[in-house]
Amino acid sequence: MSGRLTVRERAARPLSILGPTASGKSSLALGIVEVLASQGQVAELVSIDSMQVYGGMDVGTATPTLEEQAAVPHHMINLVSPSEVFTVGEFQRQAKAAIAAVRSRNAVPILVGGTGLYLRSLIDDLDIPPQFPATRADLEAELATGTTVEALHGRLAALDPTAAGRMEPNNERRVLRALEVTLGSGLPFSSFGPGLETYPYTPFVQVAIRWPRGMLNERIAQRYDEQMTAGFLDEVQRLREIGPSRTAAQALGYRELLAYLDGDTTLEEALELAVTRTRRFARRQERWFRRDPRIIWLDAPVDPADAVTVWDQAVAGEVRWNGRLSC
Repeated sequence: MSGRLTVRERAARPLSILGPTASGKSSLALGIVEVLASQGQVAELVSIDSMQVYGGMDVGTATPTLEEQAAVPHHMINLVSPSEVFTVGEFQRQAKAAIAAVRSRNAVPILVGGTGLYLRSLIDDLDIPPQFPATRADLEAELATGTTVEALHGRLAALDPTAAGRMEPNNERRVLRALEVTLGSGLPFSSFGPGLETYPYTPFVQVAIRWPRGMLNERIAQRYDEQMTAGFLDEVQRLREIGPSRTAAQALGYRELLAYLDGDTTLEEALELAVTRTRRFARRQERWFRRDPRIIWLDAPVDPADAVTVWDQAVAGEVRWNGRLSC
């Protein structure tokens, strides 16, 4: 690669930093911003996190601190109240506008986050199906009266086996959404767009952070300890008083602490379950990302300068992922 890339070149092929929860994506992003600043370039961060869009859920979602936000512009965080519903379609629309605004300021957008569907909606410009609120309400009412997510998945499998085969039977959010669209539109959910199994060219350069399983498990537990010290339980109590949407109430950590505040479990049991569920979620994130052949995996801890070098090499066509980095 000859010379450093310009702002225009990097902005044309923005970097997306992804990986499982607690892998250090935000820290790496802030380090990369510093590297670019040392080269005379300005960067701004765009969150790709389905829960950081909710205001008042900062501690439990590891939303960048006020100091970090003051040092580097952040977008797509604290957009709506936890009592509101925020769809992937709305995320896609606002994130596109945020990226365009960053570029208009002659700055480089850097995407940061681990919500796979939100990321794909943006980098692959997915055709997002419409909302069907009445159908959704009926399905949620069924869940509230004892119907299991697995039973709804079975109904989806009968109507759209392709869509059902692409998701785990206990993934409540995805099952509800697919069944909502299938019933509401009269068309299979899988008929909207090319689907998530297709990986077309994208201008975004994707790098993912990879930790050994045991070390990532330790990082997840440690982060919960730090969040509890930072006032996580008080934050959940305030959320409970607001009345969170179903999506916000199901966020990892919040769901378990809400159960504790409702008297359904002890605090120790709630935290133990939160850690267990978060570790499982991290494994699902890794499986999701590993299916994407366009992602370059970097072993943690990742040096920000090295990540910038890989980014530039990818833009120049000098590095690719085929089971290992090759230049």
